[in-house]
Amino acid sequence: MALVPSLASTLDRRIADALSAALPEAGATDPLLRRSDRADFQANGMLALAKKLKGNPRELAGQVVERLPADGLIAGIEVSGPGFLNITLTDRAILETLAARAADDRLGVPFKEHPGTTVIDWAQPNVAKEMHVGHLRNSVIGNAVVRILEFAGEKVVSRHHIGDWGTQFGMLIQYLIEHPHELDHEGEVSGEEAMTNLGRLYKAARTLFDADDAFKARARRRVVDLQAGDPETVALWQRFVDESKIYFYSVFDKLDVTIRDEDIVGESGYNDMLAETCRMLEESGVAVRSEGALCVFFDDVKGPDGNPVPLIVQKSDGGFGYAATDLSAIRDRVFNIKADTLLYVVDSRQSLHFRMVFETARRAGWLTDDVKAVQLGFGTVLGKDGKPFKTREGETVRLVDLLDEAIERATKIVREKAQDEMGEAEIAERGAQVGIGAVKYADLSTSVSRDYKFDLDQMVSLTGDTSVYIQYAYARNRSILRKAGGIAPAAHPELELAPAERALGLHLDEFAATLAEVAEAYEPHKLAGYLYQLSSLYTTFFSECPVLKAGTPEQVENRLFLCDLTARTLRQGMALLGIHTPEHL
Repeated sequence: MALVPSLASTLDRRIADALSAALPEAGATDPLLRRSDRADFQANGMLALAKKLKGNPRELAGQVVERLPADGLIAGIEVSGPGFLNITLTDRAILETLAARAADDRLGVPFKEHPGTTVIDWAQPNVAKEMHVGHLRNSVIGNAVVRILEFAGEKVVSRHHIGDWGTQFGMLIQYLIEHPHELDHEGEVSGEEAMTNLGRLYKAARTLFDADDAFKARARRRVVDLQAGDPETVALWQRFVDESKIYFYSVFDKLDVTIRDEDIVGESGYNDMLAETCRMLEESGVAVRSEGALCVFFDDVKGPDGNPVPLIVQKSDGGFGYAATDLSAIRDRVFNIKADTLLYVVDSRQSLHFRMVFETARRAGWLTDDVKAVQLGFGTVLGKDGKPFKTREGETVRLVDLLDEAIERATKIVREKAQDEMGEAEIAERGAQVGIGAVKYADLSTSVSRDYKFDLDQMVSLTGDTSVYIQYAYARNRSILRKAGGIAPAAHPELELAPAERALGLHLDEFAATLAEVAEAYEPHKLAGYLYQLSSLYTTFFSECPVLKAGTPEQVENRLFLCDLTARTLRQGMALLGIHTPEHL
């Protein structure tokens, strides 16, 4: 793949070279180039540099202009205010750069120069429990970040840290031993049936556990058997895990998120490492015994009473807490998988826990300057009232119910728009793509750390910042390309561009730079924002610039070229967010 420098990077280099020529004593200087409403770009670096060297910024700006080469990149340049450069590019430069992007399957997006290995912990359902609205964000955000990092060239290893260990399994297994037919069923079951079976069994086991002290004692002994690896107990535990996976996969399938079985490494996967993790921390002095528990203390973490709050790695009764599991997972990911980056897509309300876990791992030498750990802490999904999303009865919203409603709403809109042009099967398929896309986009267009309101009316709207708006812009675009018949899209750099064409072309050229920024900071909302703006600019182009009825054959081909590159960019960008772009709606 040939590297395709962006117009901004090419211009930045030209101005930086001119600055160095005008003021060699200044050394390498950032021109502070940005997009501008007054021209295509504005460079503000002369102001800061002149101030530093006690010179006149307008004079310096003039010297820079004199040293800029006349190489067909810049159409016009104006010195304004206290030394700002307002720069307009040539139409030829815009079209030639876009043609180079269009010639590349990756649209000119380069691979990272130094890719590493990232282990990303995302999509963490609990065995024998229903997935609820709280499981939406880590699944959607994690899936998008995996796609974006892989496209950038990073080696990505997914880990789904499911809740499949602990006291509750002693209760469930003991109940199943005493009621062996509770999970029996003939043939395959659906995800919903699997969850119904598990839910019924959990409820019955919990009722007995709370009411019968003898059963409670047997259940607790069963936990010990599970931890000791008793074959019968482990076999029954595996039944719960397998039954739960049937359910998980059905929900993830509806959410259009792929979860691979080999990536599911739950709490149980680190069970054999827990004792060694504790021994290593205690022997190194990172953790100390306090009232019988193994703890790590921090000077800057104190409770409401002002006393230090420790990270408890092992309880006084010998049991292991979440910290022991998370620290063992870090050891595995650093030393076995050889990860450079550990990324955790976890609710921001767990920030304190992960801050203490990461600091403990640093003190132990498991995290170093060469291995970083990052919590991608996400905000809460709120109802329209701005409070945590609940049902009318005050219960947590089931994720599958929420997705079904989104699909139902979207299908109704698709059916109304279809006007008998689609069969029922295609309407159902498009309805699912639009509905699930709407849910994902609402999440991903919000900064990860922020809360957002779950408003289906807004999510499936054809106007505003929604995935439906982008999907319809894409479908309209593809319709024009189909109507073009045998006319092939082709760039014609000799043509003069209309304002709407220029605005669209300049934004198309920012795709690679946007993706690099998104991948570096794990900010999918910036990709969503880019795609929405691209759709808006395309809509303006579509209304102001006739495509198939343009004045000359060259103009028709050139505008079809802009349509085609826009469509490819929208399709690639939406795919990285995990959202489909139907060919027609």
